[in-house]
Amino acid sequence: MIRVLKGQGRSIVAASAVVSLLAGCPALAASHKKPVKAAEKAQDAKADAKPALSSKPQLVGTYGDWGAYEAQGAKSKICYALAQPKERTPSSLKREQGYIFISTRPGEHVRNEVSVIMGLPLKEGSGDAKAEVGTTGFDLVTKGQNAWMKDSAQEGQLVGTMKKHGRLVVKAPSSKGAVATDSYSLNGLGPALDRVAKDCS
Repeated sequence: MIRVLKGQGRSIVAASAVVSLLAGCPALAASHKKPVKAAEKAQDAKADAKPALSSKPQLVGTYGDWGAYEAQGAKSKICYALAQPKERTPSSLKREQGYIFISTRPGEHVRNEVSVIMGLPLKEGSGDAKAEVGTTGFDLVTKGQNAWMKDSAQEGQLVGTMKKHGRLVVKAPSSKGAVATDSYSLNGLGPALDRVAKDCS
């Protein structure tokens, strides 16, 4: 239970950050307005959550299927690697756009924090939500339309495993019972994270 609460605390920062990220990037926000609304719903989990960014994010590089972004936060620069799913199942599920973003916030001593937006209401706190890379699975905790690592100590292992493989699969039960699955290409992830690490060193 403690881990879930801790994860939810981290999720509020991440949700606030992605709202600012998507809203601040015309290339994404102009073509995907619904995902911004989805992220805002996640932010509503805590009404007094403060904006994570104090300046509009800038796309600093595109690497394969990933983009690297940076912005100025209240304490320090904030950097992200961001991607959208290549495949989503089942097709019968009505969903908003999904995203995965891996953020680094040096001022908060946060590096490679993994967050996922699934684009539909999820079964909260679900122990069935997972991120799968090759034959390795990682448990996720869910809230609203979002998912995060259940054990933040495993984030480094997840990111390291992602760098060695070509695909990430995220599975999470919806609030209505159906399991939503998003598949992400990992092409370009390594260089994108290298840029994130360089810009937010």
